[in-house]
This record gives sequence, structure tokens and C-alpha cells, in this order.
Amino acid sequence: MILEMKVPSPGESITEVEIAEWLVQDGDYVEKDQAIAEVDSDKATLELPAEESGTITLKASEGDAVDVGSVVCLIDTSAAKPKDNSDSSASDSKKVLKNEAKISKPSESTYASGTASPAAKKILAEKNLISSDVIGTGKDGRITKDDAIKAVPSMGKKVETKDRGVTRTKLSMLRRKVAERLVSAKNETAMLTTFNEVDMSPIFELRKKYKESFKEKHGVSLGFMSFFTLSVVRALRLFPAVNSMIDGKEMISYDFCDISIAVSGPKGLMVPVIRNAEKLSFLGIESEVKRLAIRAREGQITVDEMTGGTFTISNGGVFGSMLSTPIINPPQSGILGMHNIIERPVAVNGKVEVRPMMYVALSYDHRIIDGKESVGFLVAIKEALESPHEILMDNDVKKALDL
Repeated sequence: MILEMKVPSPGESITEVEIAEWLVQDGDYVEKDQAIAEVDSDKATLELPAEESGTITLKASEGDAVDVGSVVCLIDTSAAKPKDNSDSSASDSKKVLKNEAKISKPSESTYASGTASPAAKKILAEKNLISSDVIGTGKDGRITKDDAIKAVPSMGKKVETKDRGVTRTKLSMLRRKVAERLVSAKNETAMLTTFNEVDMSPIFELRKKYKESFKEKHGVSLGFMSFFTLSVVRALRLFPAVNSMIDGKEMISYDFCDISIAVSGPKGLMVPVIRNAEKLSFLGIESEVKRLAIRAREGQITVDEMTGGTFTISNGGVFGSMLSTPIINPPQSGILGMHNIIERPVAVNGKVEVRPMMYVALSYDHRIIDGKESVGFLVAIKEALESPHEILMDNDVKKALDL
């Protein structure tokens, strides 16, 4: 029996995916539920499992954009499983040869390379560009209308690449969508950023005292994210405009806090969501952060787990960032940037002391969030982080940490 494997829908509103990588070769024997391909949507990279065991025939190539519901491969379920590993070894050899070919084979030019379509020629002429200024992405290197639209005139002499290596890699659908969203956020919002600094001494003391007992009892670490998430939840309640979004001529406000957390994954930035953070304790948040981070880094995160957030927290400090202006994650109206913690001399009660200090930044959409609200929101974050015993733990640390 020949089984047609079709592209499943990764999530609502997604109609097209891209074959990022085939994990098997044409003619391989695959087991049921074995991952056979990685597919990119505009929101996530997902694995495609085999629906049945059998011999596979590929019907799409890496890099192809295919519609949801389209047939991407056939599985002959009547094929017998190989008795030994010889076929597997041969398959592995094929994969090695294929990868070597990808690396060593130079790109070939054809008669069509650099040829602009009539529509592309007109656009290039309007921009005072010539075909040699643009790299074509169409078939056989042709310059498409889209290539011409995206072409940017050089501000100086064209870079000479003769006798020097240049690598050209196609951006994944996920990376292209992230790029579009970031540019959209810059162009379509009145984005401003306000800054403050936080003395992290109280949190350092709490973690030093309770970190081991917390991990021993609950199996997760007591990190910084739970303190920041609960501080954000409190600040969102005090300043509900920050927990709002613009939809046309209306402002939508939420009475719940779905907090997006930016996580670096193998395919780029992922932003999974902690649902109903206002109902979670320190343990609940740390457990959810750990679960989502593992799923994102292992490529198992789903589209549903990354959509619908009302506010975002981004921790650039884990990479050593001292200060940044984070970009809003549309359609949200605010994002909090955390940074690295550095011991600095500060004035405390008229004396200079060395304290672990962190800069924090709030980028916000000025169309619905005024300066007074944005500054007040960030001050509320600072207050909660510098007085966690009183504000976040209600003066009962052990109860708050469930110890």
C-alpha cells in the first residue's frame, strides 16, 4: 500500500511551510513516528514524523515552499524492513556524500543568471541600478520583481570579492518572518524606550539562602525569571495600559497576564508564553520557564505555545549585554529588557558601596502608553525587585517559595 504523506497544519492561519531539511534519503526505510523532515513555518520549526513504516519516496526538495495539505512524500507500507544494517550504512554514506557535495560543489552560473524579468528591469531602472548589482533568487539565478523591489542602491563602491570567500545562505521561513515583524514594529509603532537600574542585592541574598533547599525540594532552580515575571505581573495590574494592544481604532486590554519569554533556540529566537502568570507562584513560574526553554531548544515547541502573549520579557544579560533597547513584539505594546548584573559603586545612605546592579529597559508603544505610565511601570518593577520580601513574598519567604 502506498501512503501519501501530506503537510499537517502547524497552527491556525498558517497556509504554507518550507522544507528546511530532509532527515532521510529517497528510498530509505523509515519507522513509524520517526522524524523524517524539519519544516519551517513563519512561526516555528517543527519535525515531520512518518505516519507509517515503509520505504519512502520524496516528492519535495529542501527549500521548497509547499501548501498545508500538499503531498511531500510517499511511504510504501508493504516494503519489508532491511534485515541488517547494510542499507543503513549505505544511507549514512549517501548522506555524507550529499553533505560533502553541498560544501564542495561551487555554485554554477547559467545563461539565465543575472537576467532580469521585464517588471524587474523597470524597477531597477527607476532605482538607477543595473542587473549586476542584484543577486537573483529566481530559477537559474533570474532576477525577479521581488529581488528588484528589495534591492538597495549601494552607498559606496561595490565590495570586491574576487579571490575571497563569500557564503550565501537562504534565510529560513522563520527567520524571514522574524525580520518582517521586527521591521514592522519599528515602522508601525511609536516606539520609545525608558531605562532604570536595579540593586539586585536583596534577590542575591534570597537566592543564596534558599536556592539549594528550593532545588532540593522542587527539582528546579530558583532563578531570576520568577522574580522578574512576578514583578511584571504586579506592574501590569498597576498600569493596565501596558497590558493592552491596538486593534485598528480600538484598544484591547486584558485582565490576565500571558508573559512571553524570549529564548534562544537552534533555529533562532523563540518566544514561548507563560499562560496566566498572575496565577502562578515562584515554583510555578520556574517550572514553566524550564519546560518551555527545554522544548524550544530541542525544537519541540509548538505554534500554540508561542502565540497570544500580552507582554514580553527579554533577558539579554545571559549573553553579556549591558544595555539595549529591545524591540516590541507586535501586536504587544511593551517589552522589558533585562541585562547583565555587574558590581558597581553606588551611593547608599550617603556612603559609597559596591552593589550588584542591573540596567533594565522598557520599550513601549507611545500611541497608547504615555510617558508617565511607562516610567511608573518601570519604577514599579524596580520597587518589587529591590523589596521582594515585602512586595512579592508578603513578608513570608518560606510560604512564597513553598518550603
